[in-house]
Amino acid sequence: MTRILAIDTSSAWCSVALSLPDAAPLFRHQKVSAGASQLLLPWVEELLSEASIQLSSLDAIAIGNGPGAFTGVRLGVAAVQGLAIAARLPVLPVASLDAIASQLEQTPAFISSGARSFVVAVDARMEEVYWANYKSVGNQLPQRQGEIHLTSPEGIELSHVEFLAGSAITEFGNRLFASVAQPLASSHLDSTIGVSALGILACAEEMWGKGLQQDVHLLEPLYIRNKVALTIAERIQQHG
Repeated sequence: MTRILAIDTSSAWCSVALSLPDAAPLFRHQKVSAGASQLLLPWVEELLSEASIQLSSLDAIAIGNGPGAFTGVRLGVAAVQGLAIAARLPVLPVASLDAIASQLEQTPAFISSGARSFVVAVDARMEEVYWANYKSVGNQLPQRQGEIHLTSPEGIELSHVEFLAGSAITEFGNRLFASVAQPLASSHLDSTIGVSALGILACAEEMWGKGLQQDVHLLEPLYIRNKVALTIAERIQQHG
């Protein structure tokens, strides 16, 4: 079994996991108010110490490279760049929505729903949503159908979708269902699930099995939009 360190700081949580042969992953996950910078590297050291292994003896480092909070994504990518260069390890970049999708399939609510087609939708701030469509495919991780989108809440395409998950549900509610005749039943919604290092790890292990690791110098944040803040004119227009 591969030994992979997985890191995600793209949300309001600092999350680190370490996969080990013949054992459950070691895991740290905590909500942070002032950013993850103070926790991240100490946690990495703690997990390696707990597992009694050196960073250089790992197979790869996985990173949630976005989309998400800009400062958080940059922090995680920079930390992994430093670690991977020092230990001469390849990296496995994982999109945050893919990680959420991989974990959603393990939840009781999703399993009992019988859903095969679903959307993960995450609040992107500034009245926008990151979202992507997925299909469940049996014994593999869910497959994303197309790209990750950035639209208004009303711009999500939910026709033929059987389940919806992510923080956008709490933020925007029924605005997300503009494309369909009626909202999904509450039993087919999960508003609480978010990205964690365990989801990053699950995706990374599948990527490793397919030989999709890459050189650390190719690692970049996944930004779906380029502008970080609304212009004054856009703010005036938005709030009338």
